[in-house]
Amino acid sequence: MSDAAIAHLEAGGGGGVLARAVAPTGQVLDASAVRSTLERGLAGGGFDGARVLVLIPDHTRTLPLPQLFRELVDLLAGARELTFMVALGTHPPLDEERLQRLVGISAEERAGRYRHVRIVNHGWFEDGTLVSLGTLPHTRIQAIAGERWHPTLGGDVDVLINRAVPEADRVVILGPTFPHEVVGFSGGFKYYFPGVSGADMINVTHWLGALSGVRGTIGIADTPVRAMIHAAAELVSTPTTLIALTVEGGGLGAIAVGDPVAAWAEAAERSNERHVTHLPRPMERVLACAPPMYDELWTAGKAMYKLEPALAEGGELIIYAPHLDTVSRVHGEWIERIGYHTLPYFLEQWERFAQVPLGVLAHSTHVRGDGRWLDGREVPRARVTLASRLGPDACAQLNLGYLDPATVDVESWAGREDEGVMLVRKAGERLYRAPSAPVASRRS
Repeated sequence: MSDAAIAHLEAGGGGGVLARAVAPTGQVLDASAVRSTLERGLAGGGFDGARVLVLIPDHTRTLPLPQLFRELVDLLAGARELTFMVALGTHPPLDEERLQRLVGISAEERAGRYRHVRIVNHGWFEDGTLVSLGTLPHTRIQAIAGERWHPTLGGDVDVLINRAVPEADRVVILGPTFPHEVVGFSGGFKYYFPGVSGADMINVTHWLGALSGVRGTIGIADTPVRAMIHAAAELVSTPTTLIALTVEGGGLGAIAVGDPVAAWAEAAERSNERHVTHLPRPMERVLACAPPMYDELWTAGKAMYKLEPALAEGGELIIYAPHLDTVSRVHGEWIERIGYHTLPYFLEQWERFAQVPLGVLAHSTHVRGDGRWLDGREVPRARVTLASRLGPDACAQLNLGYLDPATVDVESWAGREDEGVMLVRKAGERLYRAPSAPVASRRS
């Protein structure tokens, strides 16, 4: 590690951040820096003899989780109980083999060295999982939403959370921060809401994000959705420590450990520095390659989220995912019923869609992007085409364009930014922005 990174490693303790390490841009922290930062950040945290719950992401996030899992198990060896819980939101649960693969251990290690560690899913689908922490009143949500408020957000919100959170003595949140379409930047208390929460918080926060639109949200730290999540987190009494990660390639460019709000804010600043590409001009066509970790369109839609701010008016975004054959294992029936549409399409015909879960409607608008409602018809700002195992009829039903992935010559898209044509080899985490007109109203 460079001297600059070591100097940053030794700094810390300010503004609620107990320990931090930062590698120069383009470099990653070595194993000793990672361990030292975690050790200093967790020291004196009251973990010995405690029931400790560690919240982690699933396979749809990039981070060196196997390395971090082993480090945390060692550093939290004094805990009376140690549970790692995958903060699924409403993603499908992982079976035992995939749980082991997620944290990088073998079946033999699971039965031996790590037999004392529980590794579980957030069981949002199981009765008895959730408990109520209280209510966010309609009036507070309306105040948080401000000009984004719309009556479709509904009334009071019951703040439900996995009962493991209030039953734990200490919670550690471990996760990366990237630009995010719903909340601005991911990470932090987002691992509570929606990570291990119930449907009310998931639906209302995602719909509030949809009312702002991706281009009006992504890459912005202070958003109404982030404010709502922090308001709900005030109801959590269990002491919580955040290990906020800034991913660089497959490694870690920075770590901040401490108060969840302060550590997340620092990670958001670093993500803004490292995970945003500014383009000199809007792109007319983009081939966005969705990596295999997005194994359903519900998550592969991130290719559109991170690239919509780079698209020219009337441009085309192609989600290239030759491995993908599923819309959503959890929400597929709803999505196949309503398709992908812009926000005004739903708001102008609300009586047709009022019974659809708000989180599903939000996902639909996020994938389809901005648009307008003119003379009784939907006018999307850009085209979205899917090149996957879903055939032309399925794409038509979804209101997406179709392209046979076998006809795509990926390399022919490379190096053509000057023509307004761009290839993104791993889409879904890095945000791309281009100069464009102000974000138009999405409600009319």
